[in-house]
Amino acid sequence: MIITKPKELNDLLNRLNSKPVFIVGCSECATVCHTGGEEEVLAMKDALENKGITVVGWVVLDPACNLNNDKRLLKSHIKELDRADKVLVLACGTGVQTVAEVLEKDVVAGTDTLFLGEIKRMNEFEKRCAACGSCELDFFEGFCPVSRCPKGMLNGPCGGSVNGKCEVDKDMDCVWNKIFDHLKKKGRLNKLRDIIEPKDWSNTICMNRRL
Repeated sequence: MIITKPKELNDLLNRLNSKPVFIVGCSECATVCHTGGEEEVLAMKDALENKGITVVGWVVLDPACNLNNDKRLLKSHIKELDRADKVLVLACGTGVQTVAEVLEKDVVAGTDTLFLGEIKRMNEFEKRCAACGSCELDFFEGFCPVSRCPKGMLNGPCGGSVNGKCEVDKDMDCVWNKIFDHLKKKGRLNKLRDIIEPKDWSNTICMNRRL
């Protein structure tokens, strides 16, 4: 899922500039992250109104990143949207851009998009994917060093980990320690002799792709 975090309220107040606002949430990732579900949308509505900003309406899109769904769902709120100068979107960057494509309004991102991650426990997420466009997890026993190593090491650890923990973040497991342990358990440590070529990052910059 796509992990997001809320922007600071004061930052949003500056961007909204005291203009009437319509709030948009997302039923999927932002709801699970507790950054853009109905509960968060209503909390944002209260927070803005307490600061003197008029909230003309709100909707939780299902999901915000679906262009055709957005067109259909937002159409039923056209009267409220006509009264809004700004549209505050509590969704990932893709959701924000999709809403902006549908509406001829000033769209404000209410969250920061962080990464694709796994839910560890309530409100705790771990980065698992950087959407690099060329997945090679089978080379690494199902662990991704591109996203789970701060240095993106593809050919073994950097040498700075201590007791299986990353030198950059002492609370983070060294992904290469996990890869090594899995290879050792399977008697396949010889795989570490294989040299992985540098990634072709051009796969991440394709603007449109038909699957």
